[in-house]
Amino acid sequence: MTLASADAEFLDHLTAQLPADTLRVAEPRYLEEPRGRWDGQAGAVARPRTADEVATILRACNAARVGVVPYGGGTGLVGGQILTNGPTPLLLSLERMTDIRAVLPEENVLLAEAGATLAQVQEAAEEAGRLFPLSIASQGTAQIGGNLAANAGGVNVLRYGNARDLCLGLEAVMADGSIWNGLTRLRKDNTGYDLRNLLIGSEGTLGVITAAALKLFPQPAARGTAMLIVPDPQAALALLALARDEVGEAVSSFELIHRMGFDFLSETLPDQRQPFETPPEWCVLIELGLGRGNDPQAALTAIFEAAAENGLVSDGLIAQSQAQRDALWAVRETIPTANRLIGAVSSHDISLPLGTIPDFIRQAPGHIATIGDFRINCFGHLGDGNLHYNVFPMPGKSRADHENQRVEIKRAVHDLVHEMGGSVSAEHGVGRLKVDDLERYGDPTKLTAMRAIKTALDPLGIMNPGAVLRNSS
Repeated sequence: MTLASADAEFLDHLTAQLPADTLRVAEPRYLEEPRGRWDGQAGAVARPRTADEVATILRACNAARVGVVPYGGGTGLVGGQILTNGPTPLLLSLERMTDIRAVLPEENVLLAEAGATLAQVQEAAEEAGRLFPLSIASQGTAQIGGNLAANAGGVNVLRYGNARDLCLGLEAVMADGSIWNGLTRLRKDNTGYDLRNLLIGSEGTLGVITAAALKLFPQPAARGTAMLIVPDPQAALALLALARDEVGEAVSSFELIHRMGFDFLSETLPDQRQPFETPPEWCVLIELGLGRGNDPQAALTAIFEAAAENGLVSDGLIAQSQAQRDALWAVRETIPTANRLIGAVSSHDISLPLGTIPDFIRQAPGHIATIGDFRINCFGHLGDGNLHYNVFPMPGKSRADHENQRVEIKRAVHDLVHEMGGSVSAEHGVGRLKVDDLERYGDPTKLTAMRAIKTALDPLGIMNPGAVLRNSS
């Protein structure tokens, strides 16, 4: 379906239907993405304050066949918020829709508008004595609507699930401008198809989420954090099983870290304090969240002692204070910053069945070595099978020196992931970066169903054109 540009005539027509300050020129920040691989375009950016204004915008765009690119915090890593070519779209930012509409601690529910940042949602929950457990590095900027649209993951998926698992209901505006009032607080509702779960993870290609009913949880009475040295990823998996046998679902996070992450910190951020004088080849960062009357340091000590007896750990640090906990997490959370400073040739957000992860980590370097000489930083959320497997240039070279090899590296990694029954998009989404990958590795029946859903809900193809599914025109 051929789309029209958001030209001056269309923008004048839309401006007349909205409050005077709703449309504005798209500043550079709206047209950039974190990895600097694409520059976007837009006729203007619309910044509505209400779902009704969003509906007005989408009705006008649908009638004029103007593409709409929903824009959250701009932190997405797969180009879902960037349209680089074709008819000029309208950017739709919900940055003014930031209200926390209600906090209901007795129900463990929070109602938030889509433009509220994840940090704002977390803070509102904490003020009510509750926990909203979604946690990602960009939570100060990322918006809850974007988190849901991308089905964000993060460090607490092991215990609490992805964004999808943390949502009860949605308010959303569909492509034709109709408003779905699905902001239910119900935990059981079997009245037909689950539109909520179609919109979550759809990356703005089916409609625009304007508000959400989110699940809250009790705050853990005591938290414990440790960084433990393991001989290899196989031992790390065995340690995860041992820890869960010891404390059950109290294991909130279980992060795998490779020596290269420490080396990159030393290379790019030498002032960042590191936990070990000599960086280990492999270590894990484990966090426990326990109820009243439990001692997290004692639990972590018991886990360490049992693991040591089984040859699963050789050394480690157990945080004795909040400051020490923060210091350990700062290392993990700063590794992506160091990665960006080095500049990845090719970054891969992958997931694998837990039992295949050690084999993948053993095999993948050999596949990459056939292409050239590179450094690999493998780290991520081992507890839920999600690795960030990123390939970097050797010292003295930059990613620009290997731009012609990026596609070949990605293909080698993704082919191996697919062969092992994994996914080439674990938590970052498909966006525009991985449209080819979805076509290459996606199940044909699933893709046919996805295209049928897209056609049914967005027949003119105005919603985030070219993201997730290739334009049909």
